[in-house]
Amino acid sequence: MLAIVDYGVGNLFSLGCSLKAIGEEVAVTGDEAVLAAADRIILPGVGAFGDAANALRASGLDRAVLRQAEAGKPLLGICLGMQLLFDYSTEYGHHHGLGLIPGSVQPIRPVVPEGYKVPHIGWNALHFPARRPVSPLFRYLHEGDCVYFVHSYAGTDCGKSTIATAEYGPELTAAVAKDNVYGAQFHPEKSGQVGLNILKAFCEL
Repeated sequence: MLAIVDYGVGNLFSLGCSLKAIGEEVAVTGDEAVLAAADRIILPGVGAFGDAANALRASGLDRAVLRQAEAGKPLLGICLGMQLLFDYSTEYGHHHGLGLIPGSVQPIRPVVPEGYKVPHIGWNALHFPARRPVSPLFRYLHEGDCVYFVHSYAGTDCGKSTIATAEYGPELTAAVAKDNVYGAQFHPEKSGQVGLNILKAFCEL
């Protein structure tokens, strides 16, 4: 069983539908006991980092997610859920994240070329780091497969945690991983068959 963390922030319906489409048993939950019983956990999120971080902490689910991740359970953060995995974000202030992925979340406006629209909305190709094995999260993908993004901020200073980038002027962080913790800046649930293949691979970890 896969658990989607429900802390009041996230596109839960479409994500649940995508997981059910690949045959997964899904629980959308804010119950720590259900998270503990799940085989895998997805942390979704949309909106502003500070609001989401506060909602996660107010519910106590930040500690629940950390306990499960530290126990070795596969965890996937999606969009803002990925950003929450980082040490901190500078979106409308300085806000602490979960600290599961090294680095910070910074605005993309200063680094993308003038004339590029922010938020970055649309389909972009994934690029995998050269001279490194492709992450098991992308075992069913090929270099250049496209996924759907909606974001104004991105993970930075990720180092070896970066497992995919997407070109939007410069190469922006598209996905990260450290041990059993994974993050996708894009929306697999909005990325057609490519996205379903990513969710399938996560469910096989």
